[in-house]
Amino acid sequence: MKAELAQTWAGFWDQRTEREKNLLTWGGGVLAVVVAWSVLWAPAQEGRAHLRESLPSLQRQLAQMTAQANEARSLSAAAQGVAPTGGALKDALTASLNDHGLAATQVQVIGNAVQIQMKNASFPAWTAWVDDARKQFKVQIVEAHVTALKEDGQVDLTASLQPSTVK
Repeated sequence: MKAELAQTWAGFWDQRTEREKNLLTWGGGVLAVVVAWSVLWAPAQEGRAHLRESLPSLQRQLAQMTAQANEARSLSAAAQGVAPTGGALKDALTASLNDHGLAATQVQVIGNAVQIQMKNASFPAWTAWVDDARKQFKVQIVEAHVTALKEDGQVDLTASLQPSTVK
């Protein structure tokens, strides 16, 4: 195959005059330069120019996002320190119980804790609510008395919750 190609090329090249050979050589060289320019150099040069133009904008966006992330971190830390107490905690816990479909028999403030009494409550629903209340209102259970009922998963309970900042 190589030999045939070389022979075909040699036959073609030998039939050309000196002037034609010069024209074909220079034309091939110019064509190679044009192809190299249009395929390799021009796209790279345009890409560099585009990056040079967009870099300041991207740097401004990065600075803005960094500032926003720092502000979010500081606001998150400040929000974690705020927990309702007293009557506000009682109202928040009562509303949260209602949102979760749990009906408390009694919710009352005792000192800096809120005592919740429930009859015939679903224990899985109660534990899910306690986890949500712990995360949302930053409370902890100080004392709990739970009595299992004959029906599986149903309990009578009395629990005291207080802000987790109080020890």
